[in-house]
Amino acid sequence: MMFLERTYTIEELIKRCKAGERKACEMLYKQFASKMLGVCMRYATDKMEAEDMLQNGFIKVFKKLDDYRGEGSFEGWIRRIMVHSSIEYYRKHHKMLQVVDVEGTGQEPSVNAVANANLDARDLMGMIQQLAPGYRMVFNLYALEGYSHKEIAEIVGITEGASKSQLSRARTILKELIAKSEGKRYEYAG
Repeated sequence: MMFLERTYTIEELIKRCKAGERKACEMLYKQFASKMLGVCMRYATDKMEAEDMLQNGFIKVFKKLDDYRGEGSFEGWIRRIMVHSSIEYYRKHHKMLQVVDVEGTGQEPSVNAVANANLDARDLMGMIQQLAPGYRMVFNLYALEGYSHKEIAEIVGITEGASKSQLSRARTILKELIAKSEGKRYEYAG
Protein backbone atom coordinates (compact mmCIF):
# COMPACT_ATOMS: atom_id res chain seq x y z
CA MET A 1 0.00 0.00 0.00
CA MET A 2 1.38 3.42 -0.95
CA PHE A 3 0.84 6.47 1.23
CA LEU A 4 1.00 9.88 -0.34
CA GLU A 5 2.35 12.87 1.55
CA ARG A 6 -0.06 15.75 1.79
CA THR A 7 1.15 18.79 -0.10
CA TYR A 8 1.30 22.16 1.61
CA THR A 9 1.75 25.68 0.35
CA ILE A 10 5.00 27.43 1.27
CA GLU A 11 3.05 29.62 3.68
CA GLU A 12 1.61 26.54 5.42
CA LEU A 13 5.04 24.92 5.64
CA ILE A 14 6.56 28.07 7.11
CA LYS A 15 3.78 28.28 9.70
CA ARG A 16 4.23 24.60 10.62
CA CYS A 17 8.03 25.00 10.81
CA LYS A 18 7.63 27.97 13.14
CA ALA A 19 5.38 25.77 15.29
CA GLY A 20 8.25 23.28 15.55
CA GLU A 21 6.87 20.50 13.32
CA ARG A 22 9.89 18.43 12.27
CA LYS A 23 8.08 16.89 9.28
CA ALA A 24 7.30 20.37 7.91
CA CYS A 25 10.97 21.36 8.32
CA GLU A 26 11.99 18.24 6.43
CA MET A 27 9.51 18.99 3.64
CA LEU A 28 10.72 22.60 3.38
CA TYR A 29 14.31 21.39 3.21
CA LYS A 30 13.49 18.86 0.49
CA GLN A 31 11.67 21.51 -1.52
CA PHE A 32 14.65 23.88 -1.70
CA ALA A 33 17.78 21.79 -1.02
CA SER A 34 18.72 20.92 -4.60
CA LYS A 35 18.37 24.51 -5.87
CA MET A 36 20.28 25.88 -2.91
CA LEU A 37 23.02 23.28 -3.32
CA GLY A 38 23.55 24.79 -6.77
CA VAL A 39 23.93 28.21 -5.16
CA CYS A 40 26.43 26.83 -2.62
CA MET A 41 28.40 25.03 -5.37
CA ARG A 42 29.23 28.40 -6.90
CA TYR A 43 31.13 29.38 -3.75
CA ALA A 44 32.55 25.99 -2.75
CA THR A 45 35.73 24.26 -3.84
CA ASP A 46 33.97 20.89 -4.15
CA LYS A 47 30.62 19.17 -3.60
CA MET A 48 31.37 18.10 -0.04
CA GLU A 49 32.15 21.68 0.92
CA ALA A 50 28.97 22.86 -0.83
CA GLU A 51 26.95 20.34 1.17
CA ASP A 52 28.48 21.71 4.39
CA MET A 53 27.57 25.23 3.26
CA LEU A 54 24.04 24.04 2.50
CA GLN A 55 23.62 22.50 5.96
CA ASN A 56 24.93 25.64 7.68
CA GLY A 57 22.64 27.74 5.52
CA PHE A 58 19.55 25.73 6.39
CA ILE A 59 20.36 25.90 10.09
CA LYS A 60 20.26 29.69 9.68
CA VAL A 61 17.06 29.52 7.62
CA PHE A 62 15.26 27.62 10.37
CA LYS A 63 16.65 29.88 13.10
CA LYS A 64 15.59 33.01 11.20
CA LEU A 65 12.15 31.88 10.00
CA ASP A 66 10.50 34.38 12.35
CA ASP A 67 12.38 37.15 10.51
CA TYR A 68 10.72 36.29 7.18
CA ARG A 69 7.88 38.78 6.81
CA GLY A 70 6.32 37.34 3.66
CA GLU A 71 7.56 40.22 1.53
CA GLY A 72 9.08 39.05 -1.72
CA SER A 73 9.82 35.49 -2.69
CA PHE A 74 10.62 32.98 0.05
CA GLU A 75 13.06 31.27 -2.32
CA GLY A 76 14.87 34.59 -2.80
CA TRP A 77 15.02 35.02 0.99
CA ILE A 78 16.55 31.55 1.39
CA ARG A 79 18.97 32.24 -1.49
CA ARG A 80 20.30 35.40 0.22
CA ILE A 81 20.87 33.42 3.41
CA MET A 82 22.69 30.69 1.44
CA VAL A 83 24.94 33.22 -0.32
CA HIS A 84 25.87 34.96 2.93
CA SER A 85 26.27 31.65 4.74
CA SER A 86 28.51 30.30 1.94
CA ILE A 87 30.72 33.38 2.05
CA GLU A 88 30.91 33.15 5.85
CA TYR A 89 31.85 29.46 5.61
CA TYR A 90 34.47 30.22 2.97
CA ARG A 91 36.03 32.95 5.11
CA LYS A 92 36.14 30.64 8.12
CA HIS A 93 37.71 27.68 6.31
CA HIS A 94 39.92 29.32 3.67
CA LYS A 95 42.47 32.04 3.70
CA MET A 96 40.90 34.86 1.70
CA LEU A 97 42.94 36.10 -1.21
CA GLN A 98 44.31 39.56 -0.87
CA VAL A 99 42.51 41.68 -3.41
CA VAL A 100 44.39 44.44 -5.15
CA ASP A 101 42.41 47.57 -5.95
CA VAL A 102 43.40 48.44 -9.49
CA GLU A 103 42.12 51.83 -10.55
CA GLY A 104 41.25 52.35 -14.18
CA THR A 105 40.82 48.71 -15.13
CA GLY A 106 39.26 49.90 -18.35
CA GLN A 107 35.82 49.45 -19.77
CA GLU A 108 34.50 46.04 -20.58
CA PRO A 109 34.62 45.16 -24.25
CA SER A 110 31.22 45.46 -25.90
CA VAL A 111 31.36 41.92 -27.26
CA ASN A 112 29.73 39.51 -24.85
CA ALA A 113 31.69 36.28 -25.26
CA VAL A 114 29.25 34.29 -23.16
CA ALA A 115 26.25 35.27 -25.27
CA ASN A 116 28.07 34.38 -28.49
CA ALA A 117 29.43 31.06 -27.27
CA ASN A 118 27.74 27.73 -27.87
CA LEU A 119 27.97 26.61 -24.26
CA ASP A 120 25.47 24.91 -22.06
CA ALA A 121 24.98 25.98 -18.44
CA ARG A 122 27.03 23.06 -17.11
CA ASP A 123 30.05 24.05 -19.25
CA LEU A 124 29.80 27.67 -18.13
CA MET A 125 29.43 26.73 -14.46
CA GLY A 126 32.49 24.50 -14.80
CA MET A 127 34.46 27.44 -16.18
CA ILE A 128 33.28 29.68 -13.35
CA GLN A 129 34.46 27.01 -10.88
CA GLN A 130 37.95 27.27 -12.44
CA LEU A 131 38.26 30.92 -11.43
CA ALA A 132 40.42 31.75 -8.43
CA PRO A 133 38.22 31.97 -5.30
CA GLY A 134 38.28 35.78 -5.04
CA TYR A 135 37.38 36.24 -8.70
CA ARG A 136 34.70 33.54 -8.50
CA MET A 137 33.09 35.08 -5.43
CA VAL A 138 32.88 38.59 -6.90
CA PHE A 139 31.71 37.25 -10.28
CA ASN A 140 28.97 35.15 -8.65
CA LEU A 141 27.77 37.98 -6.41
CA TYR A 142 27.68 40.48 -9.27
CA ALA A 143 26.67 38.49 -12.34
CA LEU A 144 24.55 35.74 -10.83
CA GLU A 145 23.16 37.19 -7.59
CA GLY A 146 22.76 40.78 -8.80
CA TYR A 147 24.63 42.59 -6.02
CA SER A 148 26.14 46.03 -6.69
CA HIS A 149 29.86 46.65 -6.28
CA LYS A 150 29.10 48.63 -3.13
CA GLU A 151 27.17 45.67 -1.64
CA ILE A 152 29.91 43.22 -2.68
CA ALA A 153 32.54 45.42 -1.04
CA GLU A 154 30.58 45.31 2.23
CA ILE A 155 29.89 41.55 2.06
CA VAL A 156 33.40 40.47 1.11
CA GLY A 157 35.32 43.17 2.99
CA ILE A 158 37.04 44.83 0.03
CA THR A 159 36.77 48.23 -1.68
CA GLU A 160 34.36 48.95 -4.52
CA GLY A 161 37.35 49.45 -6.83
CA ALA A 162 38.68 46.03 -5.88
CA SER A 163 35.28 44.50 -6.61
CA LYS A 164 35.26 46.13 -10.04
CA SER A 165 38.78 44.98 -10.85
CA GLN A 166 38.07 41.43 -9.62
CA LEU A 167 34.96 41.30 -11.84
CA SER A 168 36.89 42.64 -14.82
CA ARG A 169 39.63 40.06 -14.37
CA ALA A 170 37.09 37.24 -13.87
CA ARG A 171 35.34 38.21 -17.11
CA THR A 172 38.64 38.32 -19.00
CA ILE A 173 39.58 34.85 -17.74
CA LEU A 174 36.13 33.48 -18.59
CA LYS A 175 36.33 34.91 -22.10
CA GLU A 176 39.71 33.21 -22.56
CA LEU A 177 38.30 29.90 -21.30
CA ILE A 178 35.31 30.24 -23.60
CA ALA A 179 37.53 31.04 -26.57
CA LYS A 180 39.65 27.95 -25.83
CA SER A 181 36.53 25.82 -25.49
CA GLU A 182 35.10 27.13 -28.76
CA GLY A 183 38.44 26.54 -30.51
CA LYS A 184 38.48 22.91 -29.38
CA ARG A 185 34.94 22.40 -30.62
CA TYR A 186 35.87 23.68 -34.06
CA GLU A 187 38.97 21.43 -34.14
CA TYR A 188 36.79 18.36 -33.49
CA ALA A 189 34.22 19.47 -36.06
CA GLY A 190 36.86 19.79 -38.80
